[in-house]
Amino acid sequence: MRKKREEHSHGALERWLLTYADMITLLMAFFIMMYSMSVLNLAKFRQAAISIRSGFGGTVDGQGRSILKPSGEFGEKSSALEGDTAGVRWRILKPFVDYIEKSGLQKAAAVGENRRGIVITMATDSLLFDPGSSRLKADALPLLDKVAEALTHTRNLVRVEGHTCDLPPRGGIYQTNWELSTARATEVLRYLVEHKGLSADRFAAAGYASTRPKAANDSEENRALNRRVEIVILRPEAALIEGARVRPMRRISDPGISVFQRRL
Repeated sequence: MRKKREEHSHGALERWLLTYADMITLLMAFFIMMYSMSVLNLAKFRQAAISIRSGFGGTVDGQGRSILKPSGEFGEKSSALEGDTAGVRWRILKPFVDYIEKSGLQKAAAVGENRRGIVITMATDSLLFDPGSSRLKADALPLLDKVAEALTHTRNLVRVEGHTCDLPPRGGIYQTNWELSTARATEVLRYLVEHKGLSADRFAAAGYASTRPKAANDSEENRALNRRVEIVILRPEAALIEGARVRPMRRISDPGISVFQRRL
């Protein structure tokens, strides 16, 4: 009888180990979950969210692909889903993309997406400008008209960026690529604002010369890719920063202000 009591008492004392082990296991699972959330791949998460929401017929935040045609019938090839791409409805971009394909301008113009937003890339050599010039070619105007048509259906801020290769300007009045790239970006901006009537407060122009190449400047083919103008339809989150009103600034360069006051 005494032996049974001792065994029972010994078993009762060890029961706390089960509760303790369960608690440690749950804590470990909790911290693993927290760590996995902290290193979440947002791009993959967004793609997964789009697929799941599309499968259940929800609103799609991003341009995914579907085996259904717009009519709802099954198609042999996947088609673009109706949704948002960087805050811009796909139905707004689709006519412009179709125009590029029907006009055979795939090598001279393209539409893409990155962290900044929707990027419309146009080659300067074969489409927009003559070498060393910032005067728009007549052949470029129909394409810019299509760009303006798409922009009229958005409220996003727009940045027009000029880019060149590493070679100095060939002829013309510009001494450096900084001047040439800025002048070309400004010329495209002026056409969209002054000739197409778009609101000027949505636009900004920038010239990057050869500092942001698409390809290595080691061949004429690659240099032609780098000579381009990009129209960036900024994402809403980027637009909030760039579109902020100018606020009064605190002067920190005044010698009469103490170091403590400058940090306040």
